[in-house]
Amino acid sequence: MTTVGILGGGQLARMMALAGAPLGLRFLVMDTAADACAGQFAPMVVGDYTDQEALAEFASKVDVATFDFENVPSESAQWLTDHVPVFPNPRALATAQDRLAEKTLFRQLGIPVPEFAAIDSRNQLDAAIATIGTPCILKTRRLGYDGKGQFRIRTAADAAAAWDALGAQAGKVGLILEGFVHFERELSVVAVRGRDGEFRTWPLTENWHVDGVLSASLAPATVDAALAELAASHARKLAEALDYVGVFALELFCRNGELLANELAPRVHNSGHWTIEGSETSQFQNHLRAVLGLPLGDTRMVGHACMLNWIGQMPDALALLGEPGGHWHDYGKLPREGRKVGHATVRADSPAALATALGRVGERLGRQSQVAPVVAALD
Repeated sequence: MTTVGILGGGQLARMMALAGAPLGLRFLVMDTAADACAGQFAPMVVGDYTDQEALAEFASKVDVATFDFENVPSESAQWLTDHVPVFPNPRALATAQDRLAEKTLFRQLGIPVPEFAAIDSRNQLDAAIATIGTPCILKTRRLGYDGKGQFRIRTAADAAAAWDALGAQAGKVGLILEGFVHFERELSVVAVRGRDGEFRTWPLTENWHVDGVLSASLAPATVDAALAELAASHARKLAEALDYVGVFALELFCRNGELLANELAPRVHNSGHWTIEGSETSQFQNHLRAVLGLPLGDTRMVGHACMLNWIGQMPDALALLGEPGGHWHDYGKLPREGRKVGHATVRADSPAALATALGRVGERLGRQSQVAPVVAALD
């Protein structure tokens, strides 16, 4: 029986293990926290990702390794490659971990991006603000996610406050200044590439964020076919340039009909959770198929779907479980402010039916503001 090792034991690893069970797979999870929620479904090795003794124990018990979040040290992934196949490869992981390397790759591949500049000093920050203009966003090059490690600069007068907030990180993880994009929509293309180079995408997804954290995802996004094809083309270029194996998401801004790349997520992605019930093959099972060298599954949609994220604490499940097409996912985490604790997916056969169902769900759960932009996009 094949054992898949997963570096990182969060909800993504948990959902991978659930998706792999019908394939007869076993899993071993490595995480720094003994209570990581994936440990409720798979045995664990608890240790720091840089601990070679723990990594050696992990490698000795698995046939292939992958990861469930992009802040696993790329050096650890590289060390593992000498002991077990690792997918995606450490180069893809390292590129996605560094916003400067990532934006530079986008530009090299002809994928449009907002203006950006590396920042190592306060003088460089002032010069970049003068060149890029305001508003703009100062970010750490590494370790930022869900809106963390960012400071929005509205005018040049905010430079001092931005440097006070993030300047200490310049010598540790580096900084990057990015031009602010006045976008109309946030989109993502979730894609998968197999070991043999086979490439597939799920339908383009539209996303809504609150305080930098994903709130809702709608698939398929209500965009014209040419835009969806362009997004898929951008994703293919990235996958082939990085010799990527597995699932990834390319996050995009849409402005005046133009797509601008925001970031690459080298893993299964929050905006693809709807695929569990909303497509022929979920992102989680297709990721496992890819890293194991198995044929990829069909990514066609089953109807129309909306994923709603639960942050901080879970709503009342009984308010949704009676909804036809409603699907509930509790990650088994303790409530905590800002923490992703679960999600729900609502699926229907038509946009109109989905809008009606979301209206009911929003009212029952007291989440009218969360579903309102999705309902508006479906009209």
